[in-house]
Amino acid sequence: MMNETIDLRSDTVTWPTPAMRQAMAAAPVGDDVYGDDPTVNELEREAARLLGKEAALFAASGTMGNQLALMAQVGRGNEVILSDRCHIVFHEAGAAAILAGAQLRCQAVQHGQMSLDGIEQAIRKTPEDIHSPRTDLICLETADSDGVVLPLDYLRAVRAIADRYRIPIHLDGARLFNAAAALAVPVQEIAACADTIQICLSKGLCAPIGSLLAGPAETIALARRKRKILGGGMRQAGILAAAGLIALREMRLRLHEDHATARQMADLLAQRPDWFELVRQPEINMVFFRLTGYPVAETLLADRLAERKILINGPDEHVFRFVTHYWVTPDDVRTVMDQLEQLARET
Repeated sequence: MMNETIDLRSDTVTWPTPAMRQAMAAAPVGDDVYGDDPTVNELEREAARLLGKEAALFAASGTMGNQLALMAQVGRGNEVILSDRCHIVFHEAGAAAILAGAQLRCQAVQHGQMSLDGIEQAIRKTPEDIHSPRTDLICLETADSDGVVLPLDYLRAVRAIADRYRIPIHLDGARLFNAAAALAVPVQEIAACADTIQICLSKGLCAPIGSLLAGPAETIALARRKRKILGGGMRQAGILAAAGLIALREMRLRLHEDHATARQMADLLAQRPDWFELVRQPEINMVFFRLTGYPVAETLLADRLAERKILINGPDEHVFRFVTHYWVTPDDVRTVMDQLEQLARET
């Protein structure tokens, strides 16, 4: 650890590794708006190759990547079919309405999945009808903030529906590599189920900033123009892209370690059923649980742990989430459990 604090709030809190800092300091750079930053260009080529897409675009954040996908593929006033719990709906400040002018056709989910029948029924079957918006896009999200990984057979089933109606799919793959690790499949198998895909470099992959949007060359070229509209032309962005290259080439290959640390955390919590109730076994690097008989009120737990240099978020509908990452070790997990026990004794 780079300091004494154990931060379990999210995998977005990860610092760049020493190798990333060195690469950033030495990165060849140019003006990316002119297209002559060699490190950004290398990162975009690497991402497109890795995901099996024609082209890729470096963006400042996952939100920007998702919104560029909408802006490049959805006509103003037309519809996007997506989960009512997905990041685009919950965590992007209404950007789809503001930026793309898109209407969101939200679907209820069970374990992260919209029903296949629900998706098909939501598609506007008569695009020439002047009374209705057209269905321009279906959005999916895997390895989401609920820690849910979409199975490949589900992704392929949605792909078949989309193909039947000639509607593109955008996949919010902010944690795509966690999903690939959990499913034990190459990332291209997941990416093949979508036309465009957004991947985040600044979550469990430790890069300080950035996401990538990949897809057909024509769509990415339009997204590049939309990125300029959003102020996303970042000039000498190779300094950031250098960390992204290490994220793609090295850090994605170790995410199974974070998953193992999450399982360790879940196992320790499960040993105290008088205090904690697991919501489910971790699929990726996230552990969800409720307090049962734990003697500290759920509204106070985050503050009490912060006093002990352990950072967590407060509960969401009575559910806590611990997120493991590169800077959380098995020893840290044991420390957290020790502190939870000590806090209980002192209460």
